[in-house]
Amino acid sequence: MLLTRRIDFSASHRVWRADWDEARNRQAFGPRASGAGHGHNYTLEVTLRGPVDEATGMLVDLKDLKRVLDREIGARFDHRNLNEDTPYFRELAPTAENFARVIFDLLDVALPGGLLHRVRLSPTPDLSVEVTR
Repeated sequence: MLLTRRIDFSASHRVWRADWDEARNRQAFGPRASGAGHGHNYTLEVTLRGPVDEATGMLVDLKDLKRVLDREIGARFDHRNLNEDTPYFRELAPTAENFARVIFDLLDVALPGGLLHRVRLSPTPDLSVEVTR
């Protein structure tokens, strides 16, 4: 059985690698390397995969899943600057691909063993990246 939960959150970032000079960053990332940065209203879809509990009829208690997403994603990233307010992107460029991988890794540890199947992160309505098991 697959179960998908969707949440929305906002964050800003500057696509930048600290170990590169400005010219190399601008060549690789263009205007996204601008010092002012920019923001997104992200949509995150988290898909779990596993058996349905016969007693409850649920794959997972949705209240528990919401708590995990609020703690691991909302509290860490909502209305934050990814470069400055989180430890994950001090050295790593906060591309959608890298951000999705960070989210997958955080949730994989926080959710019950092996349930995490897929993370789909959409920084804009016409773009998404997926990390799957």
